[in-house]
Amino acid sequence: MAYDKFDILNSTAVPLSIENVDTDQIIPARFLKATERLGFGDNLFRDWRYNSDDTPKKDFVLNNDTYSGKILVGGKNFGSGSSREHAAWAIYDYGFRCVISSFFADIFRNNCLNIGVLPVQVSPEFLQQIFSAIEADPKSTFTVDLGQQKVTIDNTAASESFEINPYKKDNMINGFDDIDYLLNIKKEIKNFAQDTPL
Repeated sequence: MAYDKFDILNSTAVPLSIENVDTDQIIPARFLKATERLGFGDNLFRDWRYNSDDTPKKDFVLNNDTYSGKILVGGKNFGSGSSREHAAWAIYDYGFRCVISSFFADIFRNNCLNIGVLPVQVSPEFLQQIFSAIEADPKSTFTVDLGQQKVTIDNTAASESFEINPYKKDNMINGFDDIDYLLNIKKEIKNFAQDTPL
């Protein structure tokens, strides 16, 4: 299994109400030397989280104990910039399983779906409701139901549907990456090859 299965996620959320967050801000280029997915979470938003002497910046949200959870809520146009898949790796390795925004860069969205992070695109109005809920109570919880393709603000019951590619949805529910998917249908592929004349 490539990553954790994703069905229903109920969690508090970390608000990052900054628009146009690009992949170099998510994981700076100097940390891209590793080829495995491990360890990138330590450098997630590195230049925003730490000063040049490696001391934490107190005003950055990931350094604020008030906020926690497996959901990252970002501003519009999250994941823009270069196509580095390490940005999605860093988000997953840090512990986030879902990113909510009103718009995602396409390559970043696909990179997330490939490694088990669910990008949930909502309307700007609903995104603002989410930010407002967190501002009113940092312990507010949210339910992301992949099967129903719906995200809910638990304390108000306000909800909104989101779109996802059916193939990627099925893979996430099963915890498959593309290779796992092919291995899962190995028997069907073999039968098709045997039954198909050359």
